[in-house]
Amino acid sequence: MRTESFDWCRRVASPVLLVTLALFSLPHAASSQEVGQKVRVPTSHANVHMGSGSGQVVLVLVPEDTVLTVTGRRGEWIEVELKPEFRKRPAIVMRWYKNEDRGWMHESTVEVVKE
Repeated sequence: MRTESFDWCRRVASPVLLVTLALFSLPHAASSQEVGQKVRVPTSHANVHMGSGSGQVVLVLVPEDTVLTVTGRRGEWIEVELKPEFRKRPAIVMRWYKNEDRGWMHESTVEVVKE
């Protein structure tokens, strides 16, 4: 019985361990967006929120190819610098108070600019 138990553990645990290690070794897009890096909006528009969550107020929609500087991170959300020129076209201002100079975007809405 003891040998059978060990064989079962070895047959099941080894593949599970290998798959787990493989998943953790895959590159993750989120970790590539670090403070100070430049990111670009690859889609037609992307929401910039007041806080780090989809339920937060949208401050501005930034258009495709807009380059932003990452200033912080909270989980899957990155904080970006909002430049005064975003108040003008082609960005679409949704609700912007006079003192906002930063906003939050989900990491999936941007890509790192390769220099």
